[in-house]
Amino acid sequence: MGLYDSHHIGKILINPNNTDEVVLGVIGHLYSKNIERGIFRTTDGGETWHNTLFIDNKTGVIDIQQVPGNFNILFAASWERERKAWNFDGDGPRSAVYKSIDAGKSWKKISTNNGFPEGEGIGRIGLAVFDENKVYAILDNQSRRKEEKSTSNTLTKKKLISISTSDFLNLTNEKLNTYLKTNGFHKKYNAKNIKQKVRSGSKKPIDLVKYLDNANALLFNRPVIGAQVYKTINGGNSWRKTHNGYLDDLYYSYGYYFGEIRVDPQNENKIYALGVPILKSNDGGKTFFSISKENVHADHQTLWINPNRSGHLIDGNDGGLNISYDDGENWIKLNSPAVGQFYSVYADNQKNYKIYGGLQDNGVWVANNNAEINKSWKQSGKNPYENLIGGDGMQIAVDNRDPNIVYTGYQFGNYYRINRKTKTQKHIQPKHDLGEHPFRFNWQTPILLSKHNQDILYLGGNKLHRSLNQGNSWETISKDLTQGEKEGNVAYGTLTTISESPYKFGLIYVGSDDGLIHITKNSGGSWERISKNLPKNLWVSRIIASKHKQERVYATLNGYRFDNFKSYIYKSDNYGKDWVNISHNIPNSPVNVIKEDPLKENVLYVGTDNGAYITFDDGKNWNPFSKIPNVAIHDLVIQPKAKELILATHGRSLYKTKISHFQQLKNTKENFLFPINDIDKKPSWGSSWSKWSKANIPKQIITFFSNSDKKLTLNIKSKNTTVNQIITNLSRGFNYIVYDLTFSKKGKIDYLNNGKKAEIKKADNNMYYLPKGKYTVESSSKKQTFEIK
Repeated sequence: MGLYDSHHIGKILINPNNTDEVVLGVIGHLYSKNIERGIFRTTDGGETWHNTLFIDNKTGVIDIQQVPGNFNILFAASWERERKAWNFDGDGPRSAVYKSIDAGKSWKKISTNNGFPEGEGIGRIGLAVFDENKVYAILDNQSRRKEEKSTSNTLTKKKLISISTSDFLNLTNEKLNTYLKTNGFHKKYNAKNIKQKVRSGSKKPIDLVKYLDNANALLFNRPVIGAQVYKTINGGNSWRKTHNGYLDDLYYSYGYYFGEIRVDPQNENKIYALGVPILKSNDGGKTFFSISKENVHADHQTLWINPNRSGHLIDGNDGGLNISYDDGENWIKLNSPAVGQFYSVYADNQKNYKIYGGLQDNGVWVANNNAEINKSWKQSGKNPYENLIGGDGMQIAVDNRDPNIVYTGYQFGNYYRINRKTKTQKHIQPKHDLGEHPFRFNWQTPILLSKHNQDILYLGGNKLHRSLNQGNSWETISKDLTQGEKEGNVAYGTLTTISESPYKFGLIYVGSDDGLIHITKNSGGSWERISKNLPKNLWVSRIIASKHKQERVYATLNGYRFDNFKSYIYKSDNYGKDWVNISHNIPNSPVNVIKEDPLKENVLYVGTDNGAYITFDDGKNWNPFSKIPNVAIHDLVIQPKAKELILATHGRSLYKTKISHFQQLKNTKENFLFPINDIDKKPSWGSSWSKWSKANIPKQIITFFSNSDKKLTLNIKSKNTTVNQIITNLSRGFNYIVYDLTFSKKGKIDYLNNGKKAEIKKADNNMYYLPKGKYTVESSSKKQTFEIK
């Protein structure tokens, strides 16, 4: 439908009386400036588009709302924002409100010199239209609050900036210890030994500020105004703020993430403001109260109000969906379909292995590998998944000697050692020393348990840290392995991936978010940069030391944060001195992860922002996985004993498949019929426990690799008698044919005519199932046998 360079769409508004007429709010590129943004309009169902509002190349349109029953009158919110991997500036003077009275053909700004906030601090705006005159707007006002004099006696960073040495030494130990504990100082620091360092001159009071962040930035670090609600009663001619004071704890510091407000179609004074909680007002925004409940997740993104039944709400939040029929007094939580946004996945080494996963804003969870999507746990009340920790769930490592010992955590390097048996946990994040610049940790900080010694844990900040005692203490074994810190409000210049060779302890690779890859062959004694000949500055999404050759290493790069959507997959057979691009025929899509097959060295698996791929020839040709949604794959893991691959999608939860067939395939140029598993005969075949339930149908899976799209005929034989025939269309690649183990009408007659003595009874579903015995599946040139036992 066109608009290929628009990238991010803020709003799609369709004329309910003419679905060919559509108005789009286009935000544009996420990390770079571009022209194709603003408002676009079509009257022919997307055949042609016209840009009816363009502001500039870094300002898009985040919201458009129509007057109920009148598509001619539209209101829109523009949003000026500039985002880099290291900084997000989500406000500016071009964030404003616009109005159209001709269905979006032309627009007029209606937020200038009329009571609506203006200036550099205006961030994301959301709109709610009651009628052509009455409109609500919620905005993220990033302007600084007026400084208020503090009457608190609590020690703060601001007070420490200007405190004299003598005044510092006169602080009570209790007050100083409270400051240390509140701000997360290492437990080795206390009031007594810090005062001693200040007396000796080795440290200054300002070091207690620098320990946390840049002291100069604190001069300007006053709280922002935050969320504000405005209303017009004359179609935008004038605006007024609906409330006094601040709407604290609605947006906190990240109002760009929300920007949604709703008004009840039947009551202009009943409005809902979405943020960390969901707030409701019954008096037109003068006062608000929360309608979030215990079974409602935080961070609310959208809300539907039934236009025909006030109080019937559907809320979309970072935990899924909730429904209320009594205006938020009570909520029903919906847990299907599965729409989990996984960052990571891990499988332990137990026979009945467990799967762990870290999710966006939903913590880290664990379950047995055979846990499936079903509704039975809602009836029993027993969820097969167990929550280990909250926050944004990150990477996981499990001690091979004791699967109760789990290392995991949440964003920015906050990792814990958890004992699932004793239900205890310990925070194990490395801490810098007083006087040192703070470590930088990526949003998804990488961790790794050494295969050579399960007491040894690696954790990457901007430097690589190693613990020899399960995280109880740390040593830093590298210099800064990034290009250094960039000025901004997002952690950058951080390590993103760690891999240690299974062949040699201390042969370690690390990659960073700013495009560097380093190697050490002596446990950090010395480091060598090995990314000089790779594309510059891209996020190193994964580095893996090969399981098959000591000198081999793979790397994937991701250009998403530069609006670069090419695929970058590299291989080296000499410790990273030389790299070969093996991305070849993968469609352009940022690559997030790569894994080797544990048995076949030429078989590789990758996850991209648009699905998963496999190669059987070391990257010369890549094949997409089918039967999974076209969704981002952020991680994948292989359980080698079970021969299973688990994909972690960012939007459709977890998927699992067997990889034994991939490991058996010898040649992708030839057709191949795989060995077929034996199956146990069940008396329940063709019957059900209730006449109202579906019959139990057996499934024998026949796996066939086809070198092209074609039609296939399979004959199912008992010795020389054909008992059934399957004709099916094959696609190039792996095909999984389901056979229900029945006779065909002709096959049953031939079977009995050939003197077979087995008794064949009609099942409850009027089908005849094969008796116990051995059977052959034959194609034109291939055959395999299986037994019904």
